[in-house]
Amino acid sequence: MATPTSVPAVGFWSAVAATVCSVAYVVAQLAEWAGWLGSGGGAHNLSTPLGIVVLLTPSLLLGPSFLILMVSVHYWVPTERRLWSHVAVTFATIYTALIAINYYVQLTWVGPRLAAGRTAGMEMFIFTPFDSFLYAVDILGYSFMSLATLAAARALAGPGIERTARWFLTANGLIVPFIALQMYVHWLIWIAALWAITFPGATWALALLFRRALRPAIAAAPVPTLAVAAR
Repeated sequence: MATPTSVPAVGFWSAVAATVCSVAYVVAQLAEWAGWLGSGGGAHNLSTPLGIVVLLTPSLLLGPSFLILMVSVHYWVPTERRLWSHVAVTFATIYTALIAINYYVQLTWVGPRLAAGRTAGMEMFIFTPFDSFLYAVDILGYSFMSLATLAAARALAGPGIERTARWFLTANGLIVPFIALQMYVHWLIWIAALWAITFPGATWALALLFRRALRPAIAAAPVPTLAVAAR
C-alpha cells in the first residue's frame, strides 16, 4: 500500500517542531542550572515562576509534537515493521498525557500561586527536584518517551539518514534507566542529561528523512492549471 503524500509533510513539520521545542528546553535548562532564572542554580533548587514559564512552555509543546512525529513514523514505515512503530505511538501517548497534565498544572496553577506567594495547601504539587510527586510523574513520562524512541528505532531499517535516525533513537532509548532511577540516585541526572544530544539528534535526523521523502511527493503532485473560458 502506497504511503499517503501527507505523511512526509506532517512528519517533517512535527520533527522540526519537536527539535525546536527540545532545543529551546535545553537552552532554558542550562540557564536554570547556571542560576540565570533566579533559582540559585544547580539541579536541586526549585524553579522560580519565571523559570517555570521558560522551561515548561516548550516542554508542553514538545508532547504533541513528539506524538504526531511517532504517528508519522508509524504510517511511513513498511507494514511488516509497524508493530514496533505502533508500540512507539503507544508509549508516546502515555508520555504526552503525563507531561501535559503536569506542565499545564504548573503553568496555570502552581506558577501563578508561587508568584503571588499563595502556596498554602499546594505543597504536594510544587515541582521539587528529586523529592516531589510531580517530579516523579515527570521522570515517568520521560521514561516512556525513551521507550518510545527505542521502539521507533526498531521500526527503521534503511541506510543513510534512516540509519542515523535509528542510532540516535536507540541512544535516547538506552538512557531510560538513568531517567527512571533519579528519585533514588540523584547524580544519574547528569547521565540522563545526554538527552540534550540524543533527542534533538533523533528528531532532526527524522526531519531530514521526511524531507527527503517529501521531495518526490512534491515533484509528482499535479500542477494546477487555469482554465480560460472561451468567449
